[in-house]
Amino acid sequence: MTMKDIARALGISVATVSRALRNSPRISPDRRALIQQYAREHHFVPNAIAESLRYSKVMPMKVIGVIVPELAHYYFSTVLAGVEEEARTHGYRIMVAQSNEKYEQEADICRSFYENKVCGIIVSQAKDTTHYEHFQRLMDNGVPIVFYDRICTGVNASRVVVDDYQGAFTAVNYLIETGCKKIAFYGSPMTLEISKNRYNGYKDALLKHGIAIDNTLTRFCDNRQDAEIITPELLKMDNRPDGFFAVNDDTAIGIMYAAKRMGFQVPQEISICGFTNGQRAIACDPMLTTIEQRGKQVGMEAADILIGKVEGRIPKEKVERRIVKTRLVVRGTTRDTSKQ
Repeated sequence: MTMKDIARALGISVATVSRALRNSPRISPDRRALIQQYAREHHFVPNAIAESLRYSKVMPMKVIGVIVPELAHYYFSTVLAGVEEEARTHGYRIMVAQSNEKYEQEADICRSFYENKVCGIIVSQAKDTTHYEHFQRLMDNGVPIVFYDRICTGVNASRVVVDDYQGAFTAVNYLIETGCKKIAFYGSPMTLEISKNRYNGYKDALLKHGIAIDNTLTRFCDNRQDAEIITPELLKMDNRPDGFFAVNDDTAIGIMYAAKRMGFQVPQEISICGFTNGQRAIACDPMLTTIEQRGKQVGMEAADILIGKVEGRIPKEKVERRIVKTRLVVRGTTRDTSKQ
C-alpha cells in the first residue's frame, strides 16, 4: 500500500493524501479522518527513510533485519554470526531484534523493520506464532523474507533448515545400537516443523529396529528447568526409559542432572543425546552426546539467499529451499558401540 494506491482508491491527489497523513491544516478535518482511517485499515506504513531522503542525495544503507527468538540461545547466536559474516562480505549491515518467543512482539518487529526500510528480513518464528499475516504483508509489499530453523508453512517463502529428520533418526538409531530399548522423546510443540521432523526421525528409528511407539515416553519439553521437573516422573515408572533424545542440549542436560540426582549412572544406566552441540555440551559431566546443527552455516546460507534476492541474482518470486547437514558428536552420555 502506497500513497498512490490510497489516492487512486479515494479519487484524490497524492499531495492531498500526503498532507492528510501529516495532519496538515490545509485538509479539512473530515477528509483527513477519512484518509487516515483508510490508511490504517489497509496497513499503510510511511517510508521513513524515503521521507528523510526526499531532500537529500544520500542513499540509505544496505541493512538486513534479523529476528531471533532468543539472543541468549547458543544456536541462534551462531546463526547470527553466520548472517553477519556473510552480510559484511557483501557490504551489508544487520539490524537484530528478538521476539522473546511472542507473536505480538514478532509482529511489532516486522512493522518496525518495514518502517525503517530494511532491504529484507531473516527470521526464525516465535513458538506461539500461529497467524502469519505480518509475514505475508511484508512479502506483498516487496520485502524478501528468508526463514531459518523454524520455518513458517503459512507463507511460501525461502528457507534454510538443518536436516532435522535425519539428525533425530541418526541419534535415536545410535542410542538403540548402543543397547537402549526404551527411548523417551522430549520435544517442542508440534506446531513447529522442526518438532514434527525430529519426532518423525525418532519414530522411524524405533520402527526400523522393531520397537513399538510408546506415547507415554513423549513429552513436550524444550528447556532445562522443565526437564528437571518432568524426568523424575518417567524414571519412577515401572518400565522406565533407558535412553532419552532431547530437542536441544539444555533439555538434555536437564535430563542428565535429574537422573544423576536420583542415583542413576550416566551412561551405564541412562543414555542421553541432545541436539545443538553448543558450549554447554562440553561443560557438563559427563560431556554430552549430541547432534551438531552447524548454526553458522545456516546463517550464511540464509544471508546468501536474501542478498541474492535483493541484488537480483535470485528472482524474488523464487522459493529457495536449502538443507544443512547435521552430524552426530559422540561423547560421554552414551555408551560406546565398540563395547556392545
